[in-house]
Amino acid sequence: MEPRFLLMADVAEQLNVSTSQVYHMVRSGELPAIKVGGRGQWRIERSKLEEYIQRKYAETAEWVRANPLIGETDDELA
Repeated sequence: MEPRFLLMADVAEQLNVSTSQVYHMVRSGELPAIKVGGRGQWRIERSKLEEYIQRKYAETAEWVRANPLIGETDDELA
């Protein structure tokens, strides 16, 4: 059984970004998280990470629709 909550380092690894980038996403409210323990360590619920990823897919799809490639073929992009 996978743990319900992830460390920031785990999230960074899954998203292939730095831990400081995850910290910024959490502190900005972009990625929901909680602080636990006496030292206030951040934890991200696995389901919230999945929701974040799905939201980013939707935002990216909308951006792609709003910014179509004009005059470029797939061969030119490779």
